[in-house]
Amino acid sequence: MKIGVLGNEGSWYVNELCQAGRELGHVVSPLAFPSLTAHNSNKQLQYSCGETGLSSLDAIIVRTMPPGTLERVVARMDLLRGLEDSGVRIINRPKAIECAVDKWLTTQKLIQADIPVPATAICEDSEAAIQLCEQLGGDVVVKPLFGSEGRGIIRVDSPDLAWRVFRSLEQIGAVMYLQRYIPSADGDYRILVLDGCVVGSMKRRAPVDDFRTNAAQAGVCTRWMPNDLHVDLALRAADAIDCVFCGVDLIYDQDGQVKVLEVNAVPGWKALQKVCDACVPTRLFQWLNETVSPGRAGI
Repeated sequence: MKIGVLGNEGSWYVNELCQAGRELGHVVSPLAFPSLTAHNSNKQLQYSCGETGLSSLDAIIVRTMPPGTLERVVARMDLLRGLEDSGVRIINRPKAIECAVDKWLTTQKLIQADIPVPATAICEDSEAAIQLCEQLGGDVVVKPLFGSEGRGIIRVDSPDLAWRVFRSLEQIGAVMYLQRYIPSADGDYRILVLDGCVVGSMKRRAPVDDFRTNAAQAGVCTRWMPNDLHVDLALRAADAIDCVFCGVDLIYDQDGQVKVLEVNAVPGWKALQKVCDACVPTRLFQWLNETVSPGRAGI
């Protein structure tokens, strides 16, 4: 098959996917969002990335959604939708990526699907944020609406800190996404899902001087086996966001109830592979072999 991997230049994940795909006999090309172009010719839409014609690809694996202006983000999603409409398989589908990169939209979808999540709120006004913080117990985690790997996350656990953080966010025109802080000595859990199956799982603990468990923030990852409840929640969460390939994060609250923290439509697996028996790129390409018909794109 002819497959594109859309990610950042020099990305470990892009390199791993390209190497694994080529070893399995596929033609795999690295792609980057800044190099994507589209135009109409002879009443047809043509999509390219440098010298690579994208409409001839069988599939594109999306490995990043880089920060950018609203115009750029919208244009990128429009290009992915156009490629999908032309017959190219996009993993994950554009509508799934669009939902998962937006934390509030994801939370909304999970709640509508009757999936337990931490108490969460969103607003634009600092005064409203201060009130919501109090309603959530006065101890919250404030996250960027669009963000990953724990970057830009802050714990707000006092009125003075709440005033400073929310005023600052209001001044830069940010949306304030607040989630009740859940203290957990055991950390949280990541389940990697591929089309209704669990590929791997791990427990994540925060380092001593931080509350973030993300591996990118020096979180400590260890082997962990999910039970039926964990798997059911992960698969239901993936289905609610319409993600075929995703990481689902779970945590136990102080009442012993498990909650879904996040669904990541561009999941990392570098840390996960070190603690469980899974070669994620190989599993992903095996699945593509079973679900994508070579030569179907561009018809």
